[in-house]
Amino acid sequence: IRHGILKLAALVSVFFLAVFLAFQLLEINMDFNLGNVFGEFATRLERYKCGLSKPCPEGHFSFKMASGAASVVGPKICLEDNILMSGVKNNVGRGINIALVNGKTGDLIKTDHFDMWAGDVNTLITFLKTIEEGTVVMMATFDDSASKLNDESRKMIGELGSSSISTLGFRDNWIFVGGKGIKTKSPFEQHIKNHAETNKYEGWPEVLEMEGCIPQRQE
Repeated sequence: IRHGILKLAALVSVFFLAVFLAFQLLEINMDFNLGNVFGEFATRLERYKCGLSKPCPEGHFSFKMASGAASVVGPKICLEDNILMSGVKNNVGRGINIALVNGKTGDLIKTDHFDMWAGDVNTLITFLKTIEEGTVVMMATFDDSASKLNDESRKMIGELGSSSISTLGFRDNWIFVGGKGIKTKSPFEQHIKNHAETNKYEGWPEVLEMEGCIPQRQE
């Protein structure tokens, strides 16, 4: 009988040990899985400036921008998590929308928009002449931005680093980031032609979106 009791006691001990080890493993696994779940959730919640898909390196300004949608929704320009221009801010309009930013500090200098359908291109030219060396220039189109452009205005925008301004046409969509005194063509530019067969909206091409990191001016 005593031998039987000892054997039973040993079996019970082994059983409880097995149960204990199982719970320990389960707990470790639960912790691991929960850690993964919460880690992934936290990663998804992590938000970068202007909603960028990844953060910019030190010494760069984060930006994200979109052209206007047909003649309905105005363009949007964001820099360093600050909305510089948008329909909500009520500072956008038909034509070319421009935000000027200090290339060293990232501070907004001023914004304006120029109607290139019914407006005067000379107001745009006068504005472009006031841009100082080292200024970051951000441009986005809304509705039509090219009908009143002339050779002088196109040349001035080209000198800011644009490659597409020479071919910008009626109701094309275009977004661009350049700078006064830039020595090369800007890598931050997108252009889509207004074409009846490819337009997303009747009479207008699809919205353009662009994000990136602008090098901070060091001089």
